[in-house]
Amino acid sequence: MTEPVAVKLSKSVPSGATAVAVPVFADRLNKVEGVRKAALDRARFGGKPGESLVLDDGQRARVLVGMGPFAEAGAVELRRAAAVFGRQIGRHRRAGFEYPVDLGLDAAEGVKAVTEGLLLGTYRFDAHRPKASEEPRTEAVTIAGEGLGRALQEAVERGRAVAGAVCFARDLVNEPGGTLTPTEFAQRAAERATEAGLQVEVLDEEAIAEARLGGLLAVNKGSAEPPRLVKLIYEPDAPTGEVALVGKGITFDSGGLSLKPADSMMEMKSDMAGAAAVIAAMCALPALGVTTRVVAFTPMTDNMVGGSAQRPGDVYTARNGKTVEVLNTDAEGRLILADALALAAEEEPDAIVDLATLTGACMIALGTKIAGLMGNDEEFVGRVERAAGAAGERVWHLPLPADYRAQLDSTIADLRNIATGRYGGTLTAGLFLGEFVPDGTPWAHLDIAGPAFSSDGDAETPKGGTGFGVRTLLELLTSWGEEGSDEEPAEEG
Repeated sequence: MTEPVAVKLSKSVPSGATAVAVPVFADRLNKVEGVRKAALDRARFGGKPGESLVLDDGQRARVLVGMGPFAEAGAVELRRAAAVFGRQIGRHRRAGFEYPVDLGLDAAEGVKAVTEGLLLGTYRFDAHRPKASEEPRTEAVTIAGEGLGRALQEAVERGRAVAGAVCFARDLVNEPGGTLTPTEFAQRAAERATEAGLQVEVLDEEAIAEARLGGLLAVNKGSAEPPRLVKLIYEPDAPTGEVALVGKGITFDSGGLSLKPADSMMEMKSDMAGAAAVIAAMCALPALGVTTRVVAFTPMTDNMVGGSAQRPGDVYTARNGKTVEVLNTDAEGRLILADALALAAEEEPDAIVDLATLTGACMIALGTKIAGLMGNDEEFVGRVERAAGAAGERVWHLPLPADYRAQLDSTIADLRNIATGRYGGTLTAGLFLGEFVPDGTPWAHLDIAGPAFSSDGDAETPKGGTGFGVRTLLELLTSWGEEGSDEEPAEEG
């Protein structure tokens, strides 16, 4: 990741800024200073979220960014508008963002959202582009508006912490699978977590075997790279409850002996996006002053086709003692998640959330921009859904039908890793994971196969790794105590 732009606060846009963002509301097109509505109509600019129009007089570029209807605009629209602006100002060293002070939104919330958007929109991954440093780039953006001063600097820092976590996750996802091996992934996670003040434990292959993580070992059998499992703990003073996070860390997925077609393999360096999101979110918790204790488990391996690779029909024993018949080695993510979920449950948390690029079926159902959300507790799933909405990340609540569980029955083991039928693969994958979460423990599963990696940039979402899920987790954990989980943790969700 390149050095992030500096974000400043001021009453007015500095004279040295050569680009300035002007938020425009769809129902107030006649109130854009210096621009007639007829001109906007001719340019087909309607002020919708995600829209922009550049007006450049040679001295300064005014970038009109759509906010949608005034009454419906909030932090999500501000973040998106700032990101749209950020994507367009690479050649401008200094820029400004005219903050709409009449919006009626809490100023701290709005400034945080704009900061996030600016940093997400200006993100670039240049680790493998040696000449990228020679290209022009934005150095600083000033958020300008009456009443925006030092009192809101904390909001800027909180926005920077959130965006920094998202960008760290993007960096991890964008690294090639041959570079970000499980060992390298674990090392980068441990270094970042240690710097953040978290407790860190990295399990090597011997420790993984001692921990009886049969699924992780089974997937790793075909690989020349040893597996890892990273455990992170965030321990605040007087914690308000405890949440466990789990993330899938398949650093490259060839499909194993159930080999993927070549086209389906091209983006499989991103199959560790769930683990990247969990690790990045964990590292931001101290900066955000989260009051909830959080423990995270991220198993890491690639899924390869070596001579020792597991075969369709093989059976292994998972951490919780259940036996699994593996009939498709390309349904491997659920195997390593199952062990991690069992470990998370042993912490006896108030709730568990897992993130995984789990099924292509979820992309078929919801496309590439919406994650599937499932779980065993409607109230807790609702909390995750609200957190995603507040964070501006799109999720859709899918069911876990109890009668579909029979499709996972095996004739020789406790269960099989794929269903007997070809339909509803996202739901049966969720049901498989549910077998490793004890009754009474609220659990939510986010299938982020679609939005974790993007082939076309859009507002705060760049091409490549998106960092999806980080903002949802941080919103959930930041607001955890506010929703009363500290008062009745045993009954939450």
